[in-house]
Amino acid sequence: MAKTIVGLELTEESVRGAEISLSRTPQLIACGEVPLPPDSAKDSEVIDAGTIAVALRQLWSGARFKSHDVVLGVASRRILVREYTTQAMRPDLLREALPYQVQDLLPVPASQAVLDFYPLSQQGDQVSGLLVAAVAETIEQIIATLGKVKLRTRAVDLTAFGLARASARLTPPEQTVATVFIGDHTTQVVVAQGGVPKFVRVLPLDLPTAAAMRHTPDDAVSELESALELVPATTRARGALRGATISPIVSDLAGRLRSTLAFFASRPGATPVDQLFLCGAGVSVSGVVTALSASIDAPIRVITAEDVIGVKAVQPTGDLANNLVSTIGIALGEARG
Repeated sequence: MAKTIVGLELTEESVRGAEISLSRTPQLIACGEVPLPPDSAKDSEVIDAGTIAVALRQLWSGARFKSHDVVLGVASRRILVREYTTQAMRPDLLREALPYQVQDLLPVPASQAVLDFYPLSQQGDQVSGLLVAAVAETIEQIIATLGKVKLRTRAVDLTAFGLARASARLTPPEQTVATVFIGDHTTQVVVAQGGVPKFVRVLPLDLPTAAAMRHTPDDAVSELESALELVPATTRARGALRGATISPIVSDLAGRLRSTLAFFASRPGATPVDQLFLCGAGVSVSGVVTALSASIDAPIRVITAEDVIGVKAVQPTGDLANNLVSTIGIALGEARG
């Protein structure tokens, strides 16, 4: 087995990688990010394979990654993640039965989907967990593009599961933790306990991060800048922002996250969220942390790569340090630590 492995993410704005050591105490060995031209990728989907292949070569060269073994993290509004209960059976039998059981839940025929089931609990002969379904062609296109530059895809993981894995390194196993990755076009929410994901949501919401603005036409940039202008705050769940000002985009984000966590809390058997971790480039957008702190009844902490893993030879900073939390979490699935 290779001594290191690279967690890799493909977003609309860039390809991003983090190489970690495969040991009981994993460390970040190398990391990097290469911007992508507009219309090269979208939501973990390949649009221009040639351009992405060039960016991958630049990433491996610039970051000096030693390993060509990759764990691919995927996050997309087209990936279905939902609670599902089925008959308890051996894992191999469940894999065979799952396509027939969930066909009515899928947006495409089961033969065109990649399915996974993450068991969480069992009562009698019924097992409950998270059903994950992605369009097979989408995953195959990414793996084929990696193969063009001689990268070996060892596993494909849901980015939200990587976030749960990363947050587990920061809290006691009995605590219920919500980790929120605020990206350029999607915000991912995962509630986990001891690294085990209990609830996952992907919220579509465009934020004017530095990377997103590079991809935005000039006329649309003006619209985003106008949307970020502060306006008087109206209703708030808490009084901390009463009389303050907040942009409509940030207000929308705070409202959606508050509603998402309230929905989780309303589920039977749900435990209160003890801690909320924030990561992703969106945490740097003006007013985001303040608005969430005022809207959500849980301690909030912004986390970066160095909070999650020991850093051996690199010091990621800025948006890269915020974004690498998920990338590192993906890679940690292959580590023994």
